[in-house]
Amino acid sequence: MKKLSLVVILVFLTVLSTNSFAQFKEFGLKGGLQVNGAISATEFEDDNGIALSSYLFRAFLRFELSKYFNAEVGAGYGNLSGDDFNYTTMKKGTGEYSTSIIPIDARLLYTPFDLESWNPYFYAGIGLMNYNVGTKPGVVSPKAVEADGWTGVIPVGLGTEIKLSDEVLLDLSVGVNYSLTDNINFFKIDEYNDGYFNIGAGITFTGESMNSDKDKDGLTKREELELGTDPNNPDTDGDGLNDGAEVKQYNTDPKNPDSDGDGLKDGEEVFTYKTNPAKADTDGDGLNDGDELMKFKTDPLKADTDGDGLKDGEEVMKYKTDPLKADTDGDGLNDGEEVLKYKTDPLKVDTDGGTVGDGVEVKRGTNPLDPSDDVPVAVVEKEQSFDMVWFTLNSSKLSKTAKTTLDNVYDVFGKLEDAKLYLSGHACSLGPDNYNMKLSTKRVNAVKDYLVKKGINASLITTEAFGENKPAFPNDNEKNRSKNRRVEIKATYKEKK
Repeated sequence: MKKLSLVVILVFLTVLSTNSFAQFKEFGLKGGLQVNGAISATEFEDDNGIALSSYLFRAFLRFELSKYFNAEVGAGYGNLSGDDFNYTTMKKGTGEYSTSIIPIDARLLYTPFDLESWNPYFYAGIGLMNYNVGTKPGVVSPKAVEADGWTGVIPVGLGTEIKLSDEVLLDLSVGVNYSLTDNINFFKIDEYNDGYFNIGAGITFTGESMNSDKDKDGLTKREELELGTDPNNPDTDGDGLNDGAEVKQYNTDPKNPDSDGDGLKDGEEVFTYKTNPAKADTDGDGLNDGDELMKFKTDPLKADTDGDGLKDGEEVMKYKTDPLKADTDGDGLNDGEEVLKYKTDPLKVDTDGGTVGDGVEVKRGTNPLDPSDDVPVAVVEKEQSFDMVWFTLNSSKLSKTAKTTLDNVYDVFGKLEDAKLYLSGHACSLGPDNYNMKLSTKRVNAVKDYLVKKGINASLITTEAFGENKPAFPNDNEKNRSKNRRVEIKATYKEKK
């Protein structure tokens, strides 16, 4: 007995050390077999002392009522036996009794904990028990007794389930079973009814409730079986969305990673691109989302990516224009204006072939579809002056105001056609001539460097340094001298007429 107890304790501790989920909750139905050591509780044991000399085999079915309550029905077969007691000599008797029992009961189990690897429970129930005294004691009962019959029985106890695998549990329990008869040991004195204690171990086989969600994807097992998804895999199709979200939130197919067939996985559409995974063409522009992203590099959330007045699909399929470029042919008219307003060819700079581009004709007021009014373009060279950049005495450092001036130069220069930039550096008369020449050179180079960093090609900039030789004002007072510490900026460009 000691060895058996040690083995049970070792198994108990080993299983508790595991940290994996067992089907303790949402199981639907469980069934199992128990082997119990039984201790009779009759008048004889009260006087002789208790002994683990009996046994009980029991089978049961367990049903889940709620998260914390189970119902159980069970039936068993066992034998209760023990030594009799001689109440004349008040010593252990020479005889013994042996009674077979068949208990049938219904129990309510309370499982208050929600643990991963074991599941303690308490139980109480009511049932019937058939008893049959096979070996009668050597002492005579002072009151009439019956050798066999049916009686009520009330089982109460506690136990725990321990995971062995996902479907198999070890069940350990102890309990007391109080009968409503005093006939079990064939000896009756009317003080207390007979009963027995049980210490049991068993194996439980567990199912899974159709309302369970083992993979935590938001769908019950029943729903997953109806849909054909895997109840053990939260993302059956591996698209990055769990099955529950696909069915209940996005209306996508949880068995197809690309529900709308647009070349993008449903999860990518939801989390990365913000497109509709149930709609192949989210923005309705005539291109599916996958083609927009992978092939044409357009915006799948914007029907007209380049803002030219034509949908991306129209540009690609119908007009063969570039959906990323508002003015495909670079004639000064955007593609939408050419197609919808002027009826010109958005792929041809000069639709009528009359030597003048469509944009120039529209600007002039001539017909871009009539070559006869195409007068050759006259190119006039013009000059534009910009605000001067001022410097403090003996400095070539650009001030905040100077940088603002140069930012404006950059913006305007970029809009001029065939333009070139001319910079001239100057100094006041204070200091030696050679020093002022070097200072004016530093100043003009500081302006050039800033504009080049902004993005103007250095080859388009010409610089000169004049020192103090070309004053804008007489160097006769400080106010005038401060106006001579400068860089002048001019641009030449061509304009078509």
